Order: sequence, then C-alpha cells, then structure tokens
Amino acid sequence: MKTKLIALVALLIMMVSAAWAADTSALHPPAGSHMALVVFEDLQCPACASVDPLLTQAERNYGLPLVRHDFCIPAHNWSKEAHIMARYFDSVTPQLGEEFRRYIFANQTSIYRTNLRDWADKFGNAHHTPLPAFYDPTGLLRSKVDEDTDKGKAMGITHTPTIWVVSDSRQMPFVEVKETGKLYETIEQVKEATKKK
Repeated sequence: MKTKLIALVALLIMMVSAAWAADTSALHPPAGSHMALVVFEDLQCPACASVDPLLTQAERNYGLPLVRHDFCIPAHNWSKEAHIMARYFDSVTPQLGEEFRRYIFANQTSIYRTNLRDWADKFGNAHHTPLPAFYDPTGLLRSKVDEDTDKGKAMGITHTPTIWVVSDSRQMPFVEVKETGKLYETIEQVKEATKKK
C-alpha cells in the first residue's frame, strides 16, 4: 500500500513538472492587444475546418486578434504544402493568407494531394495574385511551418485544433478551450480577469 502511494505521488509530481516545463511562449496576445485567440491548426484536419467559422465569428464579435499557428499532422498528406502556400499568401498580405486558409477549410473535402495546386491556383487567380511555380525557392516558408509545428510539440500539443484564449492578465494569462461550445464562455472568463488586473 505504501509503495503504491509513493508511486502515485511520484507520478503526480512528474505530471505537474511536465506541465510547468511546457513552452508557453506562444500564449500571449500580440503587441497592443490585451486579449487574443491562439490556435494551432492543420489545414487538412476536419475538426479545424469545422471550428474555423466559430473562431472567425468570435474574432469579429469580440474584436480579438486570431493568432494562427501551423501544426502539421504527419498522417495528413497535403496539409504541410497547403501551410507553405498559406505562408506565401501571408507574404503578399496577411489578409490574403487568412483568406487562403479559410478557402482551404471551406473546400477541404474536395482537396487531395493531387489537386491541391489546382485549388491554390484558382484562389490565386481569383485574387489577382497567381501562385508562382516556385513559391518557396529558399525553403524559408517551409522552415516557418516547421518552427510552428516544433513549437506546438514543445508545448505538448497532441491534437488539432488546440485553442487558447490568452491575455496580458497575471490572474489568467491563458486558458485552453477544451470544448469549442464553451469558446464564448471562456472568452468572457478571461475578459473578466483582464478587468481585475
């Protein structure tokens, strides 16, 4: 009995230590904002596609920045390339990158590895910004996608989407949204905490 209790206490200490050791550097609002929504997402993830309209609506309703991070799932065979394309459109304008991500999510069920480029070309042509044949000649965009994915791994992310409401409040700097149906409730909780700082 005593051995089991000691093992249980040791396990709890390890779990708490792991939680504190996680890298939380991505969990802060951008400069000039008191709060934000932060999401680690995979463009081929059906759950990410289904939650994207809710995040966009929350962004509009609350006037919060939506900070997106790439988190490529290895089993998804076209998502990494789609993230690199999104980074290319970000380099034209951040708004165009946002529109591309929403476009990919909206059309996700029709996209395959073999036709991703066709979908990207349709988007680029519709926005008078053709996607070049070599849109990442130096590999810089790929490295940014990899850095985001590595950052997510360092934070202990295991699934997408992983969503947080973040603030500059010491009382409640970040809260993970474990149930998307509670997104607005979580925003309100964090909003209340930022008033008390």
